[in-house]
Amino acid sequence: MNRQIEIVEVGPRDGLQNDPTLLDTGVKLEFIARLVDAGVKRMEVASFVHPKLVPAMADSDAIMAALPRHDEVKYIGLALNERGLRRALDAGCDEINFVMVASAGFGLKNQKATPDETAALFERIAILAHDEGVPIAATISVAFGDPFDGEVSIARLAALAGRAAAAGACEIALGDTIGVADPWDVTARLAAVRAAVGEVPIRVHFHNTRNTALANIHAAIEVGVSIIDASCGGIGGCPFAPAATGNVPTEDVVYMLNRGGFDTGIDLGKMIETSKWLAGVLGHEVPSLLSKAGPFPA
Repeated sequence: MNRQIEIVEVGPRDGLQNDPTLLDTGVKLEFIARLVDAGVKRMEVASFVHPKLVPAMADSDAIMAALPRHDEVKYIGLALNERGLRRALDAGCDEINFVMVASAGFGLKNQKATPDETAALFERIAILAHDEGVPIAATISVAFGDPFDGEVSIARLAALAGRAAAAGACEIALGDTIGVADPWDVTARLAAVRAAVGEVPIRVHFHNTRNTALANIHAAIEVGVSIIDASCGGIGGCPFAPAATGNVPTEDVVYMLNRGGFDTGIDLGKMIETSKWLAGVLGHEVPSLLSKAGPFPA
């Protein structure tokens, strides 16, 4: 098919933020370097939140300062508020990922804000990134379900996405923060969001909590999505949501796409090697199946 699918690697941020093992800055930098060597061109590497809330991301400023810069590699920082956005800009992030929320239950516990409040904040502060010429994307968390409120309205999700697009988001990401999406719901929500955001690119972020992430990615690709978040080894989760286990493993996604004839630009062998290395430095197995079974043909 030769269709290009862009993988946004989130292991160094969303992956490590909820792991019980806290890695030294130098080990994180080696992790990032291995991912770049495997062909990753965009990755989340930092989170500009209070270190007491997410201790694993306390060295985000140091990470950004130490990273070797490549013209073809973009490093993304995550922000939840104006202070975080300003820190990300000061740290020299190539892109900023600002988190909005689709439901009040999770939003009030995670960001102390309702969906409308996160949208209004994005509308007010996105201009800070625009003034610096730094692309800013809007990720809408719990876009498929809230651990406290349950089902999330498709109409509300589409309205939030439309507001983010109108405020200048370079990309809209739908986050399945607790891993409850199914392929049919993915199709329905993407149709509504596409109608609301026009030509703004859409990215999807699926957790594999209930073993549906690969099926959901297939559904998203079938309706035209070409940007996928994934985490090396499948590590990660959300510290603010009960039972929100790991992200979809990058190597598992790349294997599926390779077999389907898609081009990701990622070396599957090197990604598997990095996943095995990661399990070693974390001191525990990672969820990825490809790192255990290997590719086919061998």
